[in-house]
Amino acid sequence: MNIYYTQNTLKPFIKSLKSEGEKIGFVPTMGALHKGHLSLVSNAITDNDIVFVSIFVNPTQFDNATDLQKYPRTLDADVKLLKTLGNNVFVYAPSVEDIYNSDVNSEKFSFDGLEFEMEGKFRTGHFDGVGTIVKRFFEIVTPDNAYFGEKDFQQLMIVKKLVSKYKIPVNVVGCEIFRETSGLAMSSRNERLSAEARKESAFIHKTLLEAKEKFGTKSAKQVKEWVQKQFDRNSLLDLEYVEIANIKNLKTVKRKSKTETYRIFIAAFIENIRLIDNISLN
Repeated sequence: MNIYYTQNTLKPFIKSLKSEGEKIGFVPTMGALHKGHLSLVSNAITDNDIVFVSIFVNPTQFDNATDLQKYPRTLDADVKLLKTLGNNVFVYAPSVEDIYNSDVNSEKFSFDGLEFEMEGKFRTGHFDGVGTIVKRFFEIVTPDNAYFGEKDFQQLMIVKKLVSKYKIPVNVVGCEIFRETSGLAMSSRNERLSAEARKESAFIHKTLLEAKEKFGTKSAKQVKEWVQKQFDRNSLLDLEYVEIANIKNLKTVKRKSKTETYRIFIAAFIENIRLIDNISLN
C-alpha cells in the first residue's frame, strides 16, 4: 500500500488520476482505526475508483492538551487494516509541518450558528479547528466525494455548511453510526476504556433508545429531564449534556412540530474519557 507523507508527493499522483478521469473518494480520520472507520472506507470504495484515507491527529481541534497527548497513534496497525479492503485505497499521513508549515493555528469560520450549539458550548474553538483541517484536506486531495460518520453529527453538518459557504466542489456523504454489539458507538477513544467501563458505556445508547420511545408522548423538556435522572443514578458515567435539536439548525427544541426532524445528543464522561452519541427521534 502506498503511503504519502507530504503534499508534494501526493498532489502529482492525484493530478495523474484526475487526468485519467478517475473518481476520488476521501475519508478523513485521526487514526486508531476501527470497524466504524472501515465502514466509511467501504462506502467510499463502492462509490469511487480510488479512495484516500488521511491519518492525522489534528492539534487545532483539541481544546484539551492532555486529550491530544493521549490520543492513540497507531499508523502501522491502521495501514494493515486498510490493506484488507483492496488495492484502490491509499493513505495520506502528513506531519503537522506538512499541513500547517510553522503556523499551527485555526482559521476563523462562521457556520451560521451551528458552531455555537452543543459541542461548541463545551469545546472552545473546536469547530474552527475542524473547519481548518477539513478545508485544507479538501484543497490537497480534491475529492469528488467525502465520507463522515453520523456519530459526529454536528461535525457532519458543519462540514456541509463549510462546503456550501466556500463553494468547495465536493459531495459530503453522511454514513450511519457503526456500533459494537452492546450498542456503544464505535470510537477510537473506546480503546482507552477498561473492560468494566466499556461494558457500562452501553448505557448511553440504551438511554437514547428509551428516550426515543418517550419522545413519542412526552415533551422535549420532559425527555431531557428523564435522561438527566437516569445518569444521576449511574455512579460511573457523568453526563456533560443531553440535547434534543432540530437537525436543520441544531437549535434546542422548545416545542415539537410534526413537520420537523429531531435528534437527541448525549456527551458523557467515564474514566475521564469523553464519549458522544446521538440517534434520530423521528
